[in-house]
Amino acid sequence: MTNLDTNRIAELLKPFLTDIPDLNKNCHSDDSCYSEQSEESEFASHATLSQPQLENISTYIDLLLRWNARVNLTAVRQPEEIVTRHFGESFFAARHLFPKKTALEKPTWGKPAKPALSEAEGAVQAEQSSAQSVIDLGSGAGFPGLPIKIWAPEIALTLIESNQKKATFLREVARALTLTNINVFSGRAEQYGSSNVDVVTLRAVERFESILPLAAKLVAPNGQLALLISEAQLAIAHNLTPTFRWASPIPIPLSSSRILAVGIRKL
Repeated sequence: MTNLDTNRIAELLKPFLTDIPDLNKNCHSDDSCYSEQSEESEFASHATLSQPQLENISTYIDLLLRWNARVNLTAVRQPEEIVTRHFGESFFAARHLFPKKTALEKPTWGKPAKPALSEAEGAVQAEQSSAQSVIDLGSGAGFPGLPIKIWAPEIALTLIESNQKKATFLREVARALTLTNINVFSGRAEQYGSSNVDVVTLRAVERFESILPLAAKLVAPNGQLALLISEAQLAIAHNLTPTFRWASPIPIPLSSSRILAVGIRKL
């Protein structure tokens, strides 16, 4: 068991759920980037996780610790460090990729702001909208893909993981958390075939220089490629993705060198 209650999990995740910078600033292109996303981010500076989401995280950690005794899923063994290193970084990416208005909706000029949707109303609205497709390439223990799904349950998520035991673990987590609309592809990225999805995520993969071009090919025109990488890998990422325009990298809280880099595939 984690020995972490949900209040402690929420406290540990707090640095990753506040103060979103504007992704539209200093875009590395003459084209405008992320204007709509940036507008939403301005009104999502104090996001919180619901009690069911926090309970899902606790269950996830319990499964991870239990499986990690038999399958090498992560070198991080302490529950609190798992929360900050894995879940924190994943939710940080989720907030930027799928920003939510949590306080007041952006007001129309000359009109009062509307109150935020209730959780139930938000869920109905999410179901009515078309689900965005997301691929997490080299998912491993499920980061950032599964936390992104916890954050934005409306997405259609594919987890690509070539290690059979890790793929089995991912399916077990999805079942335990009753997450739907998840596909676990237990093969190599080269075997997945062509795809055009809205968002592709990449974090802590081996053979980064080989995998990144494969990830880029999966992104639809105007889709996003989200990389959780070190600053040292940023120049490599830019050089290997000439068909993408990149926003300024965003430092990840509690890290001296980790960044979130998001690029949009040009039409």
